[in-house]
Amino acid sequence: MAGAPPVRPPRTLIIACGALAHELLAVIEANGWTHMALTCLPADLHNRPDRIPDALRAKIREARPDHDRILALYGDCGTGGLLDAMLAEEGVARIPGAHCYEFYAGSAAFATLHDAEPGTFYLTDYLVRHFETLVIRGLGLDRHPQLLPDYFGNYTRLVYLAQTEDADLTARARAAADRLGLAFEHRATGLDGLSRFLAPHGARQVPETSVA
Repeated sequence: MAGAPPVRPPRTLIIACGALAHELLAVIEANGWTHMALTCLPADLHNRPDRIPDALRAKIREARPDHDRILALYGDCGTGGLLDAMLAEEGVARIPGAHCYEFYAGSAAFATLHDAEPGTFYLTDYLVRHFETLVIRGLGLDRHPQLLPDYFGNYTRLVYLAQTEDADLTARARAAADRLGLAFEHRATGLDGLSRFLAPHGARQVPETSVA
């Protein structure tokens, strides 16, 4: 009598925003999910969110023959629902949340933060590391500092959603708040939001012959 077919962990590809790469690799490595691979789209697509759905669709279709499962680590990220419509067509699940701030902080905690002060500017570890490039130079404030009130005049505070306990990053986030003239608040989030999304896909097995 033939035995049950051999099983293996499902070949899982995570397609993510490049701003999440460091954190996702940390979660995958910490959990020993060797069946998971990561590929990223450029973080600067956030400057052109209309391009995100097509770029992600191309990645999905390119990867599908070689993977059993594909997951998307993107919020809506300003696509106005177009990303979710595309993912539904492709049958790919994404992490819940409108943006990385929400799935780092958790939906309920982020809603509380937002309701308490809508005029909040958020930073993550990635954004702290790249604050000068993405915010100061990205908005042209290095060349035209007089534009600072135009960009940030309606903000009152900066909340640093910290994925790691890093004194240097915290100091840099505080300096960013001072530079923008905003009150500073630190909230430790860790990586639980990413872990919760990936964990259900961490231990499942599929027959050796299965290919999605």
